[in-house]
Amino acid sequence: MAMNTTLVLGGTGTTGRRIARRLREAGHPVRTASRTGGDVRCALGEPSTWAAALDGVAGLYVLEPDLRTGLDPSVRIPGLVEAAAAAGVRRVVLLSAHGVGEADDGRPLKGAEDAVRASGMDWTILRPGWFAQNFSETFWRPAVLTGTLALPTGDGRTAFVDADDIAEVAAAALTDVRHAGRIYQLTGPRSLGFAEAVEIIGKATGRTVRHVDVTAEAFVEQQVAHGVAPDVAARLCGLLVAVRDGLGSGVSDGVREALGRPARGFEQFVAGAVGAWSESDLP
Repeated sequence: MAMNTTLVLGGTGTTGRRIARRLREAGHPVRTASRTGGDVRCALGEPSTWAAALDGVAGLYVLEPDLRTGLDPSVRIPGLVEAAAAAGVRRVVLLSAHGVGEADDGRPLKGAEDAVRASGMDWTILRPGWFAQNFSETFWRPAVLTGTLALPTGDGRTAFVDADDIAEVAAAALTDVRHAGRIYQLTGPRSLGFAEAVEIIGKATGRTVRHVDVTAEAFVEQQVAHGVAPDVAARLCGLLVAVRDGLGSGVSDGVREALGRPARGFEQFVAGAVGAWSESDLP
């Protein structure tokens, strides 16, 4: 098999499917992979699934899809990256997270970043902030539909980044060697609070949507009551409380550095996602 395919891990997810679409539109062979869908099954926790997924692959997009604590990092991203290098993969793009840096030895993705940098492959690391699409596709969409988003974020602000910007940067990094050895901090163009964010959504959709600050304990209890595993709820809560504490409020210029244009604003994201909050989706 010719070594020119790009393997997109999490290929049916928020960033993965956008990356795969961009690569295919540009004429690049793509193989999507996940635990349950895509073109091939590839589970980070199951090394037996890696060889078939990596066969004939030249480029790899990898992310950690599992928030559970207690997972052995040696058989997840670092293990897959080592296997990819041994299989002849030449380029890897890692979706890391805001705040993961050289001094953050305790951060869950620090080991993944270290493995990518030591892999011998051309590498690019993306460190995005909170996704704007959390309001329209994932975590917070049901709450927006019901009109109340209850999070332990207080008046904290963050620069929500559009997943389409992340995907465009990732696709560029997977196809252009100029991005090798780069770390891109990806945010939107300005920070805003959750109350302001849902107000923008409300104005665009004609809905009344409000943000309610809740305690960390109440948030975890709420998540567990809705079926979220306690350790996942606790980790997610910690990330949100960090927003309350003022972490992650800064604006980075990584999108412009990578693509030569400014990042998309939150209002632009909302205008394109209005259909996600249509009346037919009301519970």
